[in-house]
Amino acid sequence: MLFTCAAAVGLFTFVVALPNVVKDLLAPLLSGQLRADIFVRLVLLIIPYAISYALPMGILTGVLLTLGRLSADSEVTAMRAAGISLGRISRPVLVLGVLCAIGAFFINFETMPWTRMQYQREFHSAMRANPLNFIVPRTFIRDFKGCVIYVGEKEEGGVVLRDIWIWELDDQRRVRRLVRAESGRIKFDEPTNSLIPTLVLAKTEERDPANPEDFSKSPKAPSVAKAEEVRLSLDRYLGQSLVRIKQEWYTFAQLREEQRRLATEVTTSPAAAEQNARDRMKTELVVQEKFNMSMAVFSFALIGVPLGIKVSRRETSANLGLALVLVLGYYMATVMVKWLDRHPEYRPDMLLWLPNLFFVGLALWLFRRIDR
Repeated sequence: MLFTCAAAVGLFTFVVALPNVVKDLLAPLLSGQLRADIFVRLVLLIIPYAISYALPMGILTGVLLTLGRLSADSEVTAMRAAGISLGRISRPVLVLGVLCAIGAFFINFETMPWTRMQYQREFHSAMRANPLNFIVPRTFIRDFKGCVIYVGEKEEGGVVLRDIWIWELDDQRRVRRLVRAESGRIKFDEPTNSLIPTLVLAKTEERDPANPEDFSKSPKAPSVAKAEEVRLSLDRYLGQSLVRIKQEWYTFAQLREEQRRLATEVTTSPAAAEQNARDRMKTELVVQEKFNMSMAVFSFALIGVPLGIKVSRRETSANLGLALVLVLGYYMATVMVKWLDRHPEYRPDMLLWLPNLFFVGLALWLFRRIDR
C-alpha cells in the first residue's frame, strides 16, 4: 500500500507541477534568463505546492489500486474466510491515512506557504538580474503582452540590436502595427518593468484599427530616423509585487494573527463593518480549506477501502477513473462553497466541511454493507 500510494502521489504531483513549470520557467530557461541550477531549485520549490493538491488524490488512487487488485484476485475473500476481520484488513490503510493527513496539515500550513514565498523571491530576483536576456536573437519572442519581437543579432552585451522587427497586436491577436528598424539600443525601465528600444532608421506600418486584416486599404508607412515609441512590458514575470501576498500563502501563525487583527478592527460605518465581515470570512475560509484539505487525505483513504473491495477491478484505468471522479466531485463542491465568501451569513466556512462529512458518512455506510 505504501509504495503504491507514493507512486500515485508522485504521478499527480508531476501532473500538477508541470503546467506551472511550463508556463513560468521553461521560456526563461530556454532564453538563458535562468541558469540551470536556479531552474532546478525553483522546480523543487513548486513541489510542496503540487503535493498539497496531489496528496488526497494520490492516496485514494493508491488505496483503490491495491485493494481493487487484492479483491479481484480473491485475496480479500481468503483473508475473511481465515477469520481476519474487515477492520484488521483496513487497519494499515487507516494508519497510513492518519499519518498522511498529519503530513498534509504540516505541508498546507507551513511548508507550502514558505516555499511559495521563497519561489516568488528567487524568481523575481533571477528575472531582474539581467532582463535584457529576454531578447533572444533569431527567435520570434512572444513573452511580451500585445506584441511579437524578432531580432537578428545582439551586440555589446545585448544592448545593441540589429535587424529589429516588432509586431504590435490588438485584443484579438491581429497585427495592428509593424515596426521595422535596421538597428537600435535597448534599456530596462525598472519603475514600469518594461524594455524600451530606441530604434534607428525605423519604418512603421500602421493598419486600420477597426479591421487590421483589411489589406484593400493602403497602410500608413512613415519612415523616421529615430523612434522610441514601443514599450515591451515584463509584467508577466516582474509585475507581481512581493508586498501583495496571497492569504493562501500565509502560515498558520500568520493566519491566526490576521484573524485577531480583523476581530479587533474598529469599524466606523455600516459599509466598513460589512467589509470587515467579508474579510474575516475570507480569512476563515482559507483556514478551514487548509484543514479540510488535510482531513480529505484521511477521508479518501477511508472511503477507498470499501470502494476498492466492492469494485474489485485489476485494471489501473478503472481505479484511476473512479479516483478522478471522486476527487473532482470533492473539489467542485469546495469551489461552489467558496463562491459564498461574500455572504458571511451563510457560514461558508462551516459548509466547507460538508464534502468531507459526506465522504466519511458514505465510507461508514459502505463498510457496514461489506461487513454484512
